[in-house]
Amino acid sequence: MAVDTVVKPGSTKAFPTADVEAKLRELLLEDVVADAELKGTKIPTGKAGQFAAAVQLDSLRVVDLLCGIESLVGIELQDSLVKAGGYKSINEAVGHLMPRIESAWQKHGNKGDQK
Repeated sequence: MAVDTVVKPGSTKAFPTADVEAKLRELLLEDVVADAELKGTKIPTGKAGQFAAAVQLDSLRVVDLLCGIESLVGIELQDSLVKAGGYKSINEAVGHLMPRIESAWQKHGNKGDQK
């Protein structure tokens, strides 16, 4: 997967794409593993398999996990970034959330530039 770097207009600070994605995957995987342990279900052992595994990621729990990303992006992330109904895999969640987190970061930076 290619990693793009986006720089805010008028800024030299780039969106931390790799760090945000890694942290998001880490938090989602921790949630999936904990849920699997509670339910007594098995998930694949390799990271690629775990990220692609068919699991249910509840939207409310994903909203809670976004708090762990806020320190990386330096802004509060809105609940509306998360798809209602949740996600069916970690890859689906990351694919949906990453562009929305980056967009929120860019919008926040642009508002700050207008002050």
